[in-house]
Amino acid sequence: MKMTVDFEECLKDSPRFRAALEEVEGDVAELELKLDKLVKLCIAMIDTGKAFCVANKQFMNGIRDLAQYSSNDAVVETSLTKFSDSLQEMINFHTILFDQTQRSIKAQLQNFVKEDLRKFKDAKKQFEKVSEEKENALVKNAQVQRNKQHEVEEATNILTATRKCFRHIALDYVLQINVLQSKRRSEILKSMLSFMYAHLAFFHQGYDLFSELGPYMKDLGAQLDRLVVDAAKEKREMEQKHSTIQQKDFSSDDSKLEYNVDAANGIVMEGYLFKRASNAFKTWNRRWFSIQNNQLVYQKKFKDNPTVVVEDLRLCTVKHCEDIERRFCFEVVSPTKSCMLQADSEKLRQAWIKAVQTSIATAYREKGDESEKLDKKSSPSTGSLDSGSESKEKLLKGESALQRVQCIPGNASCCDCGQADPRWASINLGITLCIECSGIHRSLGVHFSKVRSLTLDTWEPELLKLMCELGNDVINRVYEAKVEKMGIKKPQPGQRQEKEAYIKAKYVERKFVDKYSISSSPPEQEKKIVSRGCEEKRLSPVRASVPSSVKSNDSGIQQCSDDGRESLPSTVSASSLYEPEGERQDSSVFLDSKHLNPGLQLYRASYEKNLPKMAEALAHGADVNWANSEENKATPLIQAVLGGSLVTCEFLLQNGANVNQRDVQGRGPLHHATVLGHTGQVCLFLKRGANQHATDEEGKDPLSIAVEAANADIVTLLRLARMNEEMRESEGLYGQPGDETYQDIFRDFSQMASNNPEKLNRFQQDSQKF
Repeated sequence: MKMTVDFEECLKDSPRFRAALEEVEGDVAELELKLDKLVKLCIAMIDTGKAFCVANKQFMNGIRDLAQYSSNDAVVETSLTKFSDSLQEMINFHTILFDQTQRSIKAQLQNFVKEDLRKFKDAKKQFEKVSEEKENALVKNAQVQRNKQHEVEEATNILTATRKCFRHIALDYVLQINVLQSKRRSEILKSMLSFMYAHLAFFHQGYDLFSELGPYMKDLGAQLDRLVVDAAKEKREMEQKHSTIQQKDFSSDDSKLEYNVDAANGIVMEGYLFKRASNAFKTWNRRWFSIQNNQLVYQKKFKDNPTVVVEDLRLCTVKHCEDIERRFCFEVVSPTKSCMLQADSEKLRQAWIKAVQTSIATAYREKGDESEKLDKKSSPSTGSLDSGSESKEKLLKGESALQRVQCIPGNASCCDCGQADPRWASINLGITLCIECSGIHRSLGVHFSKVRSLTLDTWEPELLKLMCELGNDVINRVYEAKVEKMGIKKPQPGQRQEKEAYIKAKYVERKFVDKYSISSSPPEQEKKIVSRGCEEKRLSPVRASVPSSVKSNDSGIQQCSDDGRESLPSTVSASSLYEPEGERQDSSVFLDSKHLNPGLQLYRASYEKNLPKMAEALAHGADVNWANSEENKATPLIQAVLGGSLVTCEFLLQNGANVNQRDVQGRGPLHHATVLGHTGQVCLFLKRGANQHATDEEGKDPLSIAVEAANADIVTLLRLARMNEEMRESEGLYGQPGDETYQDIFRDFSQMASNNPEKLNRFQQDSQKF
């Protein structure tokens, strides 16, 4: 019977109201006991049903063994096989019935008890507490003496406040009671109706199954009658011949039974894990994780749609994490993000790691030919500033990026194993990789290799030009210089363990790099050479930004005076970009790289815009933030600014260059780019987090320098970046790239700096006129 409590009686707090509450509370307590009992009985029924299914399956396997044993009798073998298949179908129907029973009775009623009845109990506790407070206030108000006016007023005020609070909480309690009484009927009936529908479906399925099997059973019955007659006839004949019939034992060997350990819903493993949030607070939340359909997903609640952490396990790696305070942590790294997880024990952590690794291996075996289907999808790039809509997309993407990068010598096959048609790239190394090698590169860490997809990610123009300046042939001449001498063979596609060892030795330990000796010249002599070689570069900022002629460096690359434009002369082949040092023509200013320490080689190559030589210096251990004490502690990134190459700056930034490191004059890369009027470099540095508020020794920041020089483009970029920064700070959007207009403007400047730099040379051209 549905019980309700009147709201008017609640305000009166009459004995009728208290009696109604007592009756409702007793009814709810009894309801909870009944529901708990029903849920326990349901669990026992499901467990018994599952045990029945296991026994039934063993019996069905015994029938199949008997059918195989009777292979010389076609009638027996066919009939027993058909019957065992039908029994298997019935087992499946039983399994579905028990699964639906668990969802309709156990899960749904348990949720009602845990959620709705818990709310009722919480409301009851609050009501009892405020009721007691009201009683105390009434007693105190009655006991106060008339002549004590102050105590009278205090008691009156307390009583008034307590009554107001009592009415509010009592009304909430009555509302909770009425809602519960209204909902309990629907919840109980819904769960039972779902349970009965499951039974109805089960019996319909069984009826349909045996309706199809009926004609066969009828024909078999007719055959059986004939067999009985024939058997009786044979018996009489054999009795006449005084023959004996031996009986054969039909038994099944349980030790040979094979059980299907794969779950019907495709879930390889599931359980609770703690997940570290990606926000600024790095909070940990407990979620229900599962590995299913080649994906890692989690749920917060039972009815929530699964949140996909890794869309394709083939594109990720998993590793232990021992550098944080929490125990039992591991990390799942994908091309676009990383997910930090924590298990409840070391055994569970190992089990999860093994499950992920097994799923990766299984996915490679079963879905190796399906990787090309991923080309039709798109996913945002983590290193890109742009996250706008496709209608405003102006960056190179998809097959165009793939085609341009694969045209570079050596890029048509994987840099490490030689597999054809690589679809992944390491942007700080400038190489192309197959999907398996890309996963190994991601496990090295971003300080060694930054992996992107040539088909899934969005490519900024300066980054695409960087890829086209290097390539597999150039990098392998550096990182595999001693492979043949050491007698080491490169791993072949499919040899994952060999690949992991080889790639670690190649890029982390750098075992195959030809370690040339550092110059034995005295330090004073090297300092003089450095000073003489760099004396020619100590020009005024404006003059350095607009050289009058195109010069050629010692690698055969023609370097133009525009912002970030390099081109190969028609007489130079692509393979000549990385000739041996002995066969290359030395520059008139700089010494052979073998006479320089790696830091100085990187410093000079950055000014020369020579990316192959820069990559060689980094391979020999050059500090990307090396400061030249002979030249105001300038860094390779500042030299790249003076050299006027946007691609060189991008290469240094991708390899960890500090965009805010300043020289002795207090000027960082952004200062120098502003002084020289290099608009494309200013845009790049602002995107990479340069501090535009920093001042030099004269107290000038980049904006004041650009205003004095009347460079409208750079002033626009600096002011727009400053406005965007202030807007994000005021709205609390720390770490966000900015609004769509801000991204569009910076995207346009990046396009012009990489593809049409002549449009940004107005300032330099105007300054030359004067």
